[in-house]
Amino acid sequence: MAAEILINVRPHETRVAYVDKGILTDLKIERKTSPTMVGSIFRGVVLRVLPGMQAAFVDIGLEKAAFLYVGDIREDLDSDSYPIPDLDREEPLEETVFDEEGIPQKSENKTPIQDLIKEGQALLVQVAKDPLGTKGARLTTHISLPGRFVVYLPTIRHLGISRRIEHEEERDRLKNLVQKINPLGGVIVRTAGEGASEENLKSDVDYLDRLSKEVLKNYDKKKTPGLVHQEIEVELRALRDLMNEEVVSVWVDDPDIHKKVSKFVTQLMPKYKQNIILYEEPKPLFDLYDVELEVSRSLDRKIWLKSGGYIVIDEAEALVVIDVNTGRFVGKKDLEDTILKTNLEAVKEIAHQLRIRNCGGIIIIDFIDMEKESHREKILDGLKEEVLKDRGKVNVLSMSSLGLVEMTRKRTRPSLIKTLCEPCSYCDGHGYIKRKSTVANEIFRELEREIDMINNSKSTFAVHCRSEIVDWIYEFEGKTLEHLEKKLKKSVTFKIEPSYHIEQYELFIKD
Repeated sequence: MAAEILINVRPHETRVAYVDKGILTDLKIERKTSPTMVGSIFRGVVLRVLPGMQAAFVDIGLEKAAFLYVGDIREDLDSDSYPIPDLDREEPLEETVFDEEGIPQKSENKTPIQDLIKEGQALLVQVAKDPLGTKGARLTTHISLPGRFVVYLPTIRHLGISRRIEHEEERDRLKNLVQKINPLGGVIVRTAGEGASEENLKSDVDYLDRLSKEVLKNYDKKKTPGLVHQEIEVELRALRDLMNEEVVSVWVDDPDIHKKVSKFVTQLMPKYKQNIILYEEPKPLFDLYDVELEVSRSLDRKIWLKSGGYIVIDEAEALVVIDVNTGRFVGKKDLEDTILKTNLEAVKEIAHQLRIRNCGGIIIIDFIDMEKESHREKILDGLKEEVLKDRGKVNVLSMSSLGLVEMTRKRTRPSLIKTLCEPCSYCDGHGYIKRKSTVANEIFRELEREIDMINNSKSTFAVHCRSEIVDWIYEFEGKTLEHLEKKLKKSVTFKIEPSYHIEQYELFIKD
């Protein structure tokens, strides 16, 4: 079974699933109310330069100011210069440290930020990361325009080849073709560019060069902070990035989007136009291959493995912690063999979940402890092999003697959980609430504090709280309540408040 792309469209949400051999391997969800800004280009104005953080806040016309780090600022910027330099065509193309999306992999900028930009300065900037949590969008002045086969970098003169293109002969062929085309800006050949002809590459470069000039015109026309170029919609972006020889069909369940997608594919990659199919069956599109079930499973904290083991995934602001457990799996030979099999099965599931959930930042995996060094190496090698399937940038470090693996995964957009879920309104995102006994004892301590505050012997105490707390006190803490009333020389009554949070209570004194 070959790969398929499923595009599920609703008035307020579009979902794109990449299914390989019947297994969901990539998922993109975008809501009309909160579309991604990654790749969109803005006219920004520097609000504040922070030398102590070597960063700046930039107004790009959004409610929250965006963030620009010194490593994302071009050295050739000048407050009076054009936002894109006049590149010398005679300057040779050289290989670059930019990744496949046109983002610098490592900051080479050593000039202090206060010497590069100043408050009030206008900048042409591109969103590199969507706002995440309390952080605003992250910006870069290194503009990149992705096409089908290449990413065009109008601000530099460099050449890059996707690391996923491994054969040296093909890399040399592509490098020679790009140098022959001699574009005005820099070029990174994408993975989809493997095997592309000179005509295909030149067509891509020419189109993106025209687009960059259009971006500049829009920048000149716009005199206030705001959008000058918007990245294409999720369904078109997914096809541009995911469509390849392995995809035999693209199913679209909306007639209007089907026409839009067909037109896009016909223009950009005409050899695939016959693969675009309108889905008209009564069965929901995402019920094919149990995609809907897989999405629901990826929202769970605990994921069961086929053997009976399980993994637990906890996602924080910038850290993901994964714990591996044997669960119900007891094995057949010995303990070390059981642990190895559970860890190996967990490796595949973890790599799969990271892709579907779009987890990013620092990831810590706590594998079950293994005594044999050969087993630890086998797990680490297996993890490195599995993450090669990931389209995101992943870096796996070594395994500690305790079985802990530290890795990073590039994050540009909110994770699946951040997209589809919100913090629990009851526990306020803590993931837990106080025990009834804890709340009861808090009430008792609060009552004890009032002993010296009351002089009227006829006064009584009324505690307003949830019924569960009252039931707990009368069932398990009756003696404590009686002891407290003797100490207070007052009676204590309770009033049930169904609308209260279980941790909420109030103390009233009645004369």
